[in-house]
Amino acid sequence: MADVLTFTDRGIYCPAGDFYIDPWKPVDRALITHAHSDHARPGMGRYLATKGTAPVMRHRLGDIQLQTINYGEKRKIGDAEVSFHPAGHVPGSAQIRIAVKGEIWVVSGDYKTVADGLSEPFEPVPCHAFITECTFGMPIFKWTPEDVLTQQINDWWAANAAAGKTSILGAYALGKAQRLLTTVNPDTGPILTHGAIEATNTVLRGQGITLPDTTLVTPDITHKTHPGALVLATPSALGTTWARRFGPTSTAFASGWMALRGVRRRRAADRGFIVSDHADWDGLNAAIKATGATKIFATHGYTSVFQRWLRDEGYDAHIVTTDYQGDEAEE
Repeated sequence: MADVLTFTDRGIYCPAGDFYIDPWKPVDRALITHAHSDHARPGMGRYLATKGTAPVMRHRLGDIQLQTINYGEKRKIGDAEVSFHPAGHVPGSAQIRIAVKGEIWVVSGDYKTVADGLSEPFEPVPCHAFITECTFGMPIFKWTPEDVLTQQINDWWAANAAAGKTSILGAYALGKAQRLLTTVNPDTGPILTHGAIEATNTVLRGQGITLPDTTLVTPDITHKTHPGALVLATPSALGTTWARRFGPTSTAFASGWMALRGVRRRRAADRGFIVSDHADWDGLNAAIKATGATKIFATHGYTSVFQRWLRDEGYDAHIVTTDYQGDEAEE
């Protein structure tokens, strides 16, 4: 049976439907898994994404020709049948199922298998071939349980506030920042946000997503006007003049990379919280097993390590070179 998808220099292509999934070069028709910048790029003729992804795409890409689709809704495109299913990565994120003549392939985009209370929970989609990320495809990557993570962050913030320090927490503007907002205790003090994060908060609130009250950081805001605050900042803002306005601070970074020694130091952070919107090692393996697929393509991350592991486990595993960048692209 012919392959449902092929891998080109423009992106993942479906000949039967004449469309691409998350292409990185301009094409006429693009199906988009989610709104992070390495998956949703400008320059496409037509876009198709979930209703939950569309507002952020419009915010980031401007006036684009964008159609939306509900989770689970089946749509015929040429000789292919497509549907979008929750990926659990960020709000609105999807895996895309493509069926052609009884053969079913699924493109995962980015995903995580642990429900975070913010994104639509991951749903395994039975298929013959599964195209998976493996951003954190090594056994060393294992995420902190949600209840423990929540306690760690709130204890850190409360201790800093009691010591007269501002808490600066680095997190990506779409997904991670809002997820952390749902875990913190707003009674501890005011919550301030970097402009990129607050702009995304506004879009998501407009979709009906409930977040705690936050205050956009403006030039007149300092540690004196908002003592004991938690500041949610983009990673690039850590250690900059923007961050130094907050006086005595404790800085933390929330990322799966905090599982690696030395990364926290390079991020100019005092504290690291091990959390990601991507699947950890156990999550990747559980997701793949749940699909029932025998053919696996690894697109980005620790692809060589993960391919060897999957082959040892009996899968027909392959590596696909793409422009997807996982966590690093979400800045």
